[in-house]
This record gives sequence, structure tokens and C-alpha cells, in this order.
Amino acid sequence: MDAKRLAEILDKELASKDGLLRLRPSWVARDFLKPGRRLGLSEKDMDVGKRGFICERWLASETETDNTVKHPNEGLSYLDIAGHDILLRDALASCAALLMGAAYAAKHHGLDRLAKIYDFDSRIFFHYHQMTEDARKLGHNSKEESYYFPTGVPLGPHPETFFGVHPYIVEQGKQYELLLPLLEKWEGDGILKFSRAYLNVQGEGFHLQAGLLHAPGTALTIELQESSDVMGVLQAEVEGVKQSKALLYKDIPPEEVAAKGERAALDQLQWEANGDPYFYENHHTAPVEIPGTDPALGGETWIYYDSTRYSGKRLVVKPGKSLTIKDLGVHNLLVWKGEGRVQKLRVAAGDFAADEILVSHDRAVAGVSYENTGSVDLEIIKFFGPDINSSVVPYLEKYQGRR
Repeated sequence: MDAKRLAEILDKELASKDGLLRLRPSWVARDFLKPGRRLGLSEKDMDVGKRGFICERWLASETETDNTVKHPNEGLSYLDIAGHDILLRDALASCAALLMGAAYAAKHHGLDRLAKIYDFDSRIFFHYHQMTEDARKLGHNSKEESYYFPTGVPLGPHPETFFGVHPYIVEQGKQYELLLPLLEKWEGDGILKFSRAYLNVQGEGFHLQAGLLHAPGTALTIELQESSDVMGVLQAEVEGVKQSKALLYKDIPPEEVAAKGERAALDQLQWEANGDPYFYENHHTAPVEIPGTDPALGGETWIYYDSTRYSGKRLVVKPGKSLTIKDLGVHNLLVWKGEGRVQKLRVAAGDFAADEILVSHDRAVAGVSYENTGSVDLEIIKFFGPDINSSVVPYLEKYQGRR
């Protein structure tokens, strides 16, 4: 479809929906771990054969998955416009100013962030994501990420996440001495003994820069991150399921692997931050209330913050109440609980045709009306890309202990 025709379709759709666009769900399969079965899909729909099981849903995504078994456009979101199959990525490429505002579109190629829900029945393997300088070697983005553990769903069998390594390992310079032999041998899950685990608490989360080791727990997680699917895996086995050693090298240049072997992965880590004795204090993100709303109507909290690369909020509207919220730029919404209307559009949690929306720049700055037509709180998660909220989003104060 040429750009002129695409712009005509989007203009018409935005006009009919008050500056909003509905999105279709984007389901992502993984073949390395067991699914948690909390995404609302039937068993039949989850099982996708050689691709594995549907374990993730990506939201307003311009990012394609990097799975071993390829599937056309996996991870990419489609606009939900009757009679048309239009990728969000194509819409943003052709009509950036229309959707993102002219000023923002002049400096950004797209939404440039990835929101997702992931759902596993076992803890994810101990891994890291490449920092900017390492990701760029293969033409990828880095992957800073943040987690939010929503309420009202089972936590799974292992609701705790391992982060970093014990501080003494870095203080004494023993990271290669202790970890490298395990990578060379590539057996079992013994590498976790060198890390610390923290409980996944519903309603809270963590912020994690690239280059940091982590093994996420089984709490259903709504994640916001940079638009990337890079990683390096350091754990050879998860609950008896052996992991391919190819995952260790997945996003490391072949020449570096040839020259350094397993050490190449360890050289990509932020060791000082991995050994931070106050890791929890410096990465835990409790919700931060945003003032200015009558609590009887509802309100907003920051749940993704401490970064210029993305940000996000949790909005609650009380039953029978309405709110109008102005934001600083384009963003997307996930309706997590309840039902109601966003502008004129009906929304409902769990209804895949009515729970995901893109809010254009013009609508966001003019204000979006939210109405709760149900009997329980209407809860909506809002996801923003880089720089939009940098002037207002809170930042964690670096904690270094009492002196």
C-alpha cells in the first residue's frame, strides 16, 4: 500500500475514533520454557507446534521476534481497521507526524519502546541484555527494561527474581574465576548460587539497565523495555530443561566468540552494577503517586520510571466515575481490569478486540476521557516511548548505604 493511501485510511480512522486506533493482539511463542497459561488463551491456541507455546503478548510493537523458528511478522502489531491488514510499524514509518506529532517524529523513528506481557511457569534462565555499544555491533538496539507485577493473577511456583552477583565476587575480582568454568562446562543451574533473589511483589516492580544479570521469577509480568530482542544466556538448564549453548552467543559477534570463547559474554557485563550491595534499593520501583486527581474518582501512579528511554503509568477509574487526563505525547494503552469507554470506544479487560489502543499525539495532549461503566475499578496501563516524560518522570536516588 502506498503512503498516500495509507495516510487516507489512517486519517479517516483517527477522525472516526477521536484520535485513537485499536490494535490487534500480537502473540509470541517461545520454545525454551514452559508457558504459565495466564494470558487468556485456550490450550489449543497456545500450542503452536515446533515454535513452542504462546508465552508472551507484545503490545503496540514495532519489534520483530528473534526466535530460532521463524514465523512471519511474529511480534509485530497490526492496526485493527476493518478491511485492512496494516502493520503498526508501516503506519509509523509512513505517517509518523500524524501519529506521533511533527516535533517528536522529527527526532524519533517510531515509538521506539516495546511493551509486553510475559507468562512462564518456570523461572526464566539467568541472562543479560547487551548494552548499546555491544548491541550495535550486530545492528541491534540495547535492551534496558522494567517490570511491573500486576495484581489479581497467580504468582506461579517461583515468584522471585535473581539479580546480579554477590558483592564479594566483584569486590575481589573473582567473576571470571567463579563463573567462566560453569559456562565452559555448560551443565545444570549452579550459576544461580552466585546471585541473590528478591520477591516478586504484586503492584511493584524493578528497573534494570542493560548489562545486568537476572533470572526473572514466575509472577506474570508486564514489561516495558527498549525495542530489542537481544540477550545472552548464562544458565545451562532450567528445571531439568536443557538450554542450547547457542543462546549464550546469540548476540555476540562471531569473531569475538572465536577469539574469547565463553569469556566474550562475561566481557559484556556491567560488573560494578552487578555486584552492587544495594541492588534492591537502586532498582526496586514501588508505585509513585501522581498528584492532582480526586481519589474518589481514581488516579494515576508511575510504575515505569527512572529512565529517559521509556516510562509508564497505571490509571485507575472508580466504578461509575470519569476522568480526563492530558499526557505529553503518543502512547498506547492496555486495559487490565474492568470495562468502560476511552473517548467513544468501548474497552474491556480480557476482550482481545477491545483491550489495546494507540493514543495519537494530538489526542494525548488535548486530553483523553476515561469512563468506568462497570462495577469494579477500571485499570489501564499506559506505555510511553523515549523522552516523552523525561521532564516529569521520577528517578531513583542512588543509594550507597549509611555513612
